[in-house]
Amino acid sequence: MAAGKSTAADLGAYICFEDEAGQGLRPPKGHTWASRGKRPVVCVRGSNRGRVNIAGVLCFRAGERSHFFYKLHIWHGRKREWKAFTWQEYRDLIVLTHRQLGAPLVWCWDNLNVHLARQLADFARENEAWLRVFQMPSYAPDLNPAEWVWSLFKRSIADFAAADLKHLVRVTKRKLKKIQYRPHLIDSCLAATGLAIEPPDNASST
Repeated sequence: MAAGKSTAADLGAYICFEDEAGQGLRPPKGHTWASRGKRPVVCVRGSNRGRVNIAGVLCFRAGERSHFFYKLHIWHGRKREWKAFTWQEYRDLIVLTHRQLGAPLVWCWDNLNVHLARQLADFARENEAWLRVFQMPSYAPDLNPAEWVWSLFKRSIADFAAADLKHLVRVTKRKLKKIQYRPHLIDSCLAATGLAIEPPDNASST
């Protein structure tokens, strides 16, 4: 991460951490209740076809408000339908983030196969004036603050049983928007990793 931090300081860029999560129609397990002696039951749809995939990015720059942006990929369970994000959708998320922040980006993500696509590498080279891409260490999810956003999201929908895929999409957007408008939550996700964004004059490896 030291190389990414020094590059961000040189460019005046935001350091952006990207990661993915997903949620199907079966609710994540949480706490529930029932009358004494009776087993708690949460009713869900019989089918588990359909899924909401989320690509999220947390953006940090010393002295600036932290930001969280996301993009959804809805899988309806149909034939010949892309189940996961395509490289074009990742490119669009990078462009969206750049436009929203109006600043250069140092983009950090893991070694997912699609992240290593030739088209994305070409895109990064063509836009090196405002974009630098770094691969995070393998098997080190604790270094990515986006992982903690997914923890917040999953807890917020524990035991939630969606009526259908549209209902799940609507609730997912509402829960993610609540995180977007709470910078202190985004900052806490960075703090949980043990990383810190320092002012340029004090920049050093963490």
